[in-house]
Amino acid sequence: MKLLLRLILLALLTTVSMTQAQEWPARPINLIVSYPPGGTADLMARTIATPLGKILGTSIVVENKPGASGQIAASYVAKANPDGYILMLDASSYSVNPSLFPKLPYDPNKEFKTLGILAQYPNVLLVNPSFPAKSVKELVTMAKAKPNSIAYASSGNGSAQHLAGALFEIQAGVEMQHIPYKGGGPALNDVLGGQVPVFFGSVASTKQYVDAGKLNALAVTGKKRATSMPTVPTMAEAGVAGYEVYEWNGIFAPAATPAPILLKLSEAITKVMQTPEVRDKVISLGGEIFQGNANEADKFIKAQMAEWARLVKSGKISVD
Repeated sequence: MKLLLRLILLALLTTVSMTQAQEWPARPINLIVSYPPGGTADLMARTIATPLGKILGTSIVVENKPGASGQIAASYVAKANPDGYILMLDASSYSVNPSLFPKLPYDPNKEFKTLGILAQYPNVLLVNPSFPAKSVKELVTMAKAKPNSIAYASSGNGSAQHLAGALFEIQAGVEMQHIPYKGGGPALNDVLGGQVPVFFGSVASTKQYVDAGKLNALAVTGKKRATSMPTVPTMAEAGVAGYEVYEWNGIFAPAATPAPILLKLSEAITKVMQTPEVRDKVISLGGEIFQGNANEADKFIKAQMAEWARLVKSGKISVD
């Protein structure tokens, strides 16, 4: 009897889920961005909003809820009604936060479903032109000769730039001095001014300075060379094997969102990322379209979580 009741309940839930999916979307969808306007995450959200809305047959409303390395937006979306009308666009900090913040107000493994990764953005290892090292090899040689004598700037403890630098120290076998700033802008300004010689920046935000000769690009951190910086070698080509770092943007939904709606969303996101306008925008930002479906995106994120957890633990990295 209990088995029969369970089967009936399952059938009812399946019917309700299918009905919801058939009627969905009946109103605009809110896309919550975990970072403020003007950054890459916000730019990607606004780039895909219109074409994604056309595919789904509704409008996509972009709403910024920045703060606490994405925790404010994630906490809001995790508690939202899982009806497919509230989604989140987050950045690579999503995979770092579980290691940096032991008491997150949400559980990323239980309260979200990955819909897809939009794009991956390699960083670029930059130095001030007055710095003697003109290649990664020369930088490593200098750093090994005088441990902790070379500093690198970042936007703060636990930031993407900090983690990129910490991983470089491990993979290159060097010890450098980390100088945290309150934001990427002040950090970049001091590197441009020569107060700090080294910086791991995004290709998009620093390319103009490289082109103008105000910064020297020693290597990009992806598997292959950046389309917008074709003459700059990868870190592996420059001699640091096994070094690979990306920033990325992904879209997530509350975990209890009906499966048919999740499928529609993930398929629509995949289609949007193949449109010429979106693809060109990603390339202009120095990025690459993620090649894979929602399941492959989820595997990538879990692998990122494991990798950053190891680095945070071994490097004793904290946000304090």
